[in-house]
Amino acid sequence: MNGVIPLWKPKGMTSHDCVIKIRKLLSTKKVGHSGTLDPNVTGVLPICVGEATKIVQYVTNFGKCYQAEIMIGISTTTEDSDGEIVQTKPVKQPITRDEILKALKQLTGEITQIPPMYSAVKVNGKRLYEYAREGIEIERPERTVTIYALELLDNNEIFNGEFIRFSVHVKCSKGTYIRTLAVMIGELLGYPAHMSKLVRTSAGGIEQEQCLTFEQIEEKITKGLTNEIFLPIESVLFQLPKYEIHDTLANRVKNGALIPIPDHLLYTLGPIAVYYKGKILAIYKHHPTKQGILKPDRVFVGN
Repeated sequence: MNGVIPLWKPKGMTSHDCVIKIRKLLSTKKVGHSGTLDPNVTGVLPICVGEATKIVQYVTNFGKCYQAEIMIGISTTTEDSDGEIVQTKPVKQPITRDEILKALKQLTGEITQIPPMYSAVKVNGKRLYEYAREGIEIERPERTVTIYALELLDNNEIFNGEFIRFSVHVKCSKGTYIRTLAVMIGELLGYPAHMSKLVRTSAGGIEQEQCLTFEQIEEKITKGLTNEIFLPIESVLFQLPKYEIHDTLANRVKNGALIPIPDHLLYTLGPIAVYYKGKILAIYKHHPTKQGILKPDRVFVGN
């Protein structure tokens, strides 16, 4: 069993809960997830099984897409609907579509975020949420992330009400906090805000339409169709530069040998997927000291 399960994570389960359940369903320990989702968030959660556990870090690095609902007028401790209310400021004047679009435009591209206190980011060897639970507020490191697209999904021209909700589509880089993005949108509009709902619609190149629920996964396993729950490793790593090799080089790659960089990949900076007869054999990266040479980062023995 080698491949990626395109799981549609249900509400109420942690990402680790999902891994544990898959381990039990498949009777295997070699299972990992790519990209944590909070318990109350639903959406795409790639589950890597067998040799595919070697690609978790690469899948995590790929961009993600979300559909988020933002509430203007209320901020919370966790920056989402799970936290306690920190500030309330009713919206006195209607907010126009143009005002929201202007705020979204300002936050599109490379931006700086400060991770929320209720997050898994480590500071001095301790996770921020552990400090938060102890009532300790500490200085948090800024991080630069990229918002590739930030689109308003509601058609209203005027947004009225004491507290205003609207939905956005977000396409972003690894490490982006959508909760924090919601707060930043509120700040630009002049109000406290939080993320009231979130769905991840794409992760690691896997789209919502490809996903299976736990019920669908269990049904396929019961019917003896376990292979149908997996996406091949190749289909998930399609975003990596591809290097198709010949017979002689294939044996060297299987043994983890250093290999020369082909001319068409000389100027790539990141990892390179090495293929033989349409199957991925390994992921290589540029050698740190030997110019023009690739060294293995992951070799897929059972693929």
